[in-house]
Amino acid sequence: MARTATITDLAAGHDVSRKFVYQQANKASAALAEVFSSSAPDDEVLFALPVTKTWLRQLTLGVTLIGHGSYRGVVELMRDLLGVRISEGTVHNVHQAAARQAGAINRGIDLSPIRVGLQDEIFQGSQPVLAGVDARSTYCYLLAAAEHRDADTWGIHLLDASRQGLNPDYTIPDAGQGLRAGQKAAWGDKPCHGDVFHIQHQCESLANTLAGIAKGARSRRKKLQAKNGKARQGPEFVERIALAWQAEAGAHTLAVDIRTLIAWLSQGSPQKTEFKTL
Repeated sequence: MARTATITDLAAGHDVSRKFVYQQANKASAALAEVFSSSAPDDEVLFALPVTKTWLRQLTLGVTLIGHGSYRGVVELMRDLLGVRISEGTVHNVHQAAARQAGAINRGIDLSPIRVGLQDEIFQGSQPVLAGVDARSTYCYLLAAAEHRDADTWGIHLLDASRQGLNPDYTIPDAGQGLRAGQKAAWGDKPCHGDVFHIQHQCESLANTLAGIAKGARSRRKKLQAKNGKARQGPEFVERIALAWQAEAGAHTLAVDIRTLIAWLSQGSPQKTEFKTL
C-alpha cells in the first residue's frame, strides 16, 4: 500500500501467490476506509459556530488571503451560504483595517537577526512595490507600495527598516539602479551582490531562440538534401548544404551550452542566489 515494494517481490518474499497479496491489500484498504469514515449522516449537525461580526471579518480575510478568492467571491459566499449581504466596498475596508493592524505589528518586529536580505521590485498593476525578504526564513521585512522606485524612495524605506534593527551582512538584489543607489545612500558600502534569477530568465529565452534557429536550419538543410537527391547539383549547392549543417550544429551546440549554464545556476539555489562575479 505504501508502494515501497512490488506485488511480485512481496509474493516471493512470503511464499504466497500474487492473488493472495492483492486480496490482503484490498482487505487493508477497506479496513482503513472504515476506520476513517464517519458514521454520522450527511445532514447531522457536527458542531455549531457562534457567528459574530468579528468572525465574519475573519472569514472575509480567510477567503481572500488563504483561499486566494476575490472580493466578488467573498460577496457571493456570504450571500449564498450565510445569507449575509456585504458589498465589495466593505470587503475592501475590512482588508484595509487588517493591513493597518498588520503594519503596526510589523513595525514592532526586531529585524536584527536578518543576515542576508533579498530585495527587488514587484508591481501591482503599474504601481511599484518595494520588497525585501530574509534569505533564511523568507520573512518579508519590506513590502511597501510607492509612487516611485528611485534611489530616494528606496533609501527612505531602508532607513526605516534600519530603525527596527535591519543591518544585514549583505544583500542580493537585481541590477535595478534605483535600488542599488538607494541602498548605497542608506547603508554606505554594504556589499550588494547580484541575483541569478534574471540571468536564468534571459538565458532560457536565449536557449529557446537558439533551439528555434537550429530547428529552422535543420529544416532548410533537409530540403536542400532532398533537392540534391533528386537531381545532382553543382559545387555551390553542396556548399550551401555544408553551410546549413554548420549553422544547425552551431545553434544546437550553443543552445546546449546555455541550458548547461542554466542548470548550473539552478543547482540547489532559491530563485535569488548570491552571484558575486556580476
